Amino acid sequence: MSKPVFEGSAVAIVTPFNEKGVDFVKLEKMVEFHIKNKTDAIVVCGSTGEASTMPDEEHLATIKCVIDAVNHRIPVIAGTGSNDTRHGVELTKAAAKMGADAVLLVTPYYNKCTPEGLVRHYAEHAANCDCPIILYNVPSRTNVNISAKVLERLADYDNIVGIKECNFGQVPDILSVCGDRYSLYSGEDALAVPLASLGGKGVISVAANILPEFVSTMMHAALNGDFKTASKMQVELVPLINSMFFEVNPIPVKTALNILGLDVGPCRLPLCEMTPALAEKMTDIINTYDISAIKNYFA
Repeated sequence: MSKPVFEGSAVAIVTPFNEKGVDFVKLEKMVEFHIKNKTDAIVVCGSTGEASTMPDEEHLATIKCVIDAVNHRIPVIAGTGSNDTRHGVELTKAAAKMGADAVLLVTPYYNKCTPEGLVRHYAEHAANCDCPIILYNVPSRTNVNISAKVLERLADYDNIVGIKECNFGQVPDILSVCGDRYSLYSGEDALAVPLASLGGKGVISVAANILPEFVSTMMHAALNGDFKTASKMQVELVPLINSMFFEVNPIPVKTALNILGLDVGPCRLPLCEMTPALAEKMTDIINTYDISAIKNYFA
């Protein structure tokens, strides 16, 4: 098995916007907050980071900002996936050159592809970049599934090291076919501890934007075999997790961060502001947790 890129909790960090574009000063401050509060890795320019609305220059500048701010203290995983293989390869090569510790590659969306096309898509990335690659399987967004058979075919590429998995029904098949060839990461906050019980290495988390230390502590309890503590914390986190998906991610989490005083700006169209009634309900839920760390840091 390849050495995991990280173990524990990686925050799928939001991208703060202002009237000029990305608020790089705020992004740097968010990085420091996460390092101080025990986040184990940062995923930049993923779905939660609204990478699909960012032109390449801005996309890569945002990745570089996080890499520079982290300065090798924890791993940085750069979202460089695309539904255009050539485009994705160029983004991946650029992120690797900047010093990303790994890249996160979502399955091709909209144009979709066959299993054979999926194998070739990822093989092209692996052949053109030495950077560790984590595959991102999220059929609810892409309508493409990375099956166990596809993963078995990709196992010969040493730099494809992990999977951010959102299709949990197939995890037993993946383990049966691939064993411990890949590090498995939960792409669903609510199922992070259950995946760890099957050998998962961590979670790429939306909720960690708000409660980074809680999520990290939960995951390390699970990784250390203390499933009594981890399971209790997982259940405690459920209301917050559910509120983060009252509407399409990252609308709720960005709304929550703005309410908490971070001033991360709006989502970019076609995402828009959160329904006021749902925002109020989400705020009530968030206020049942100890949010003093984030409120004090960004006061």
